[in-house]
Amino acid sequence: MQTHALHHYFLVLVTLFLFGCSSNEMYRNDHKVVCSYEVAGSCARSSLQVANLGEEEEYRLGFVEYDDHGQLRDRKQMQALVDAYYRAASADDVLLVTFVHGWHHSAKPEDDNIASFREMLAQLSKSEALASKQEDRLKRKVLGVYIGWRGDSLTLPVVNNLTFWDRKNTAHQVGQQGITEVLLKLEQIVNVKVGMTSKNPLPVHSRLVVIGHSFGGAVVYGSLQKILADRFLDSRRGLTSQADAKGFGNLVVLMNPAFEALRFAALYDTSQEACRAYSDTQLPKLLILTSETDYATKYAFPAGRMFSTLFEPDVTLQRHYCEAPSPAGMRDMQIAEGVANRNTVGHFIPYLTHRLKPATTEELRDSKYQIKQIQNTWLKQKKPGAINFDGSQLVSLERTDALNPYLNVQVDKALIKDHNDIWGEQIQAFIRDMIVISTTPFSEK
Repeated sequence: MQTHALHHYFLVLVTLFLFGCSSNEMYRNDHKVVCSYEVAGSCARSSLQVANLGEEEEYRLGFVEYDDHGQLRDRKQMQALVDAYYRAASADDVLLVTFVHGWHHSAKPEDDNIASFREMLAQLSKSEALASKQEDRLKRKVLGVYIGWRGDSLTLPVVNNLTFWDRKNTAHQVGQQGITEVLLKLEQIVNVKVGMTSKNPLPVHSRLVVIGHSFGGAVVYGSLQKILADRFLDSRRGLTSQADAKGFGNLVVLMNPAFEALRFAALYDTSQEACRAYSDTQLPKLLILTSETDYATKYAFPAGRMFSTLFEPDVTLQRHYCEAPSPAGMRDMQIAEGVANRNTVGHFIPYLTHRLKPATTEELRDSKYQIKQIQNTWLKQKKPGAINFDGSQLVSLERTDALNPYLNVQVDKALIKDHNDIWGEQIQAFIRDMIVISTTPFSEK
């Protein structure tokens, strides 16, 4: 009787896994023509799309998909996007925005992350249309890239929460094995006009922004961590002079990212070295946003890491934070290596630099508001403080220089209530403002 019951439970378990497995297919296999996206559900198999053609909110959207080993599902899909965007960036300045989704999402046509990303691109295009008129320049074309991977290995509700660690490993595979190639190609695209010589070359205003959410944040960070470190150190041209710290593209945004704080340690230490002062032209390069009530990364992540790091030897690191921009402003702090290795970067208090909260007073932006004004406000920071955005306020924790290009921000639950609540109006308005700060051409100021 007991044996029969065990067989029964085993069959039920096998059935759940067989019928609950998420699709391992490629969703966007039509890359030969650009499809005109008009209503939800259209262009379902197309990897190249254009929406709102001829309107103020026009944008293009392309898809690149990866398998569980971090390999491109079809190199022709990627190459078709690269070729199309090369042509666009060769003819016009572009604002290229890439989004890498996280846990429970994919490139499936019905995925709500795609719908939300579309709205983001449309709003950016609308903002760019207004900015170009205010600054008397040509509007940059908004190009979107949605990078898809299998964010779920099981589709059954509740049961699919058990895939957290399986998908974490897959995210690292995607980040380490393949996505760097595509991101570097996208960076080449926004720089393509730099190599186009002419007698009187015009300024190049094309810009690149990369956004990753959840395990998508781990994908992005895993692929760019060494590049960010190299670019930062490249800015140090000698013992007596320093140029602005460089990043990847123009801005990398990680939202509720699911990776260990210890992975961020080297970048944090480098940016705080000798409590350097940054120049008044230094723009943000890395923005990490984590909700204070993101319980997936606050509790589930360290619970799992506790077992996987059980036998790893840890030490206490002697480090510092910066109360003022000079060696005299250095203040000692200790980093418990084991704690940093178990907790995510957004929930490790010593590495936090800012807090984002709802605005204390409503700041209305009328038709006379100059969009580039937010960049001017950012660059005029003389010391850490608070800056008002559209519906939110960014408050420095006064542990780093005001213009440090790496921001690790704890977000109030009123702005991001949980792990997946990243598309709210206020938080998206803040991200749009940060994109404006990082991508507005200096030549147009």
